[in-house]
Amino acid sequence: MDDNFMWIIIGTLLLSIILSSINRLQNDVKRTNEILTKIAKQIGVPETSVDDEVERLIAEGKKIKAIKIYRQATGAGLKEAKEYIDLLCEKFNS
Repeated sequence: MDDNFMWIIIGTLLLSIILSSINRLQNDVKRTNEILTKIAKQIGVPETSVDDEVERLIAEGKKIKAIKIYRQATGAGLKEAKEYIDLLCEKFNS
């Protein structure tokens, strides 16, 4: 019984360490993307414009395809892409 309790504690600690590391990495990636966006604006790199295609897909009722296209073009995660497309859907349907 004591061995099982010890393994549960060790597993919980390892899981929390892993989750903390993942969170830190996600924050680092987000910060890096923000810096790269600022640098790109300063040197005049044109923004990737997928909004026209995404809006067309939303108008056709192809929301999942719009999320996929947005993710491919921007490198955004699924959650961020879905939130962005949801905002566009609200704006488009208003």
